[in-house]
Amino acid sequence: MNAKTVALSRREILEKANALIREHDDYFAGIEATEVEQNGQLLIFRGDYFLDENGLPTAKSTAVFNIFKALTVGLSEKYHLAD
Repeated sequence: MNAKTVALSRREILEKANALIREHDDYFAGIEATEVEQNGQLLIFRGDYFLDENGLPTAKSTAVFNIFKALTVGLSEKYHLAD
């Protein structure tokens, strides 16, 4: 992986991600990153996107997308998955 980033386990990256989520301006109760994967040099985060009963985005979906995008940008420059 990139020599400029630190290798961390999935658990460690998710712990950091969820701490950052709770500090984000768009945070609301229930947002949580439950999965992370390495895609090239990017960390991709997943969790509940708060879709409606038809599987369509809600106002909360936009907030979740923006938070997960911020996590990808911010954490991918510092860390990569060790496993």
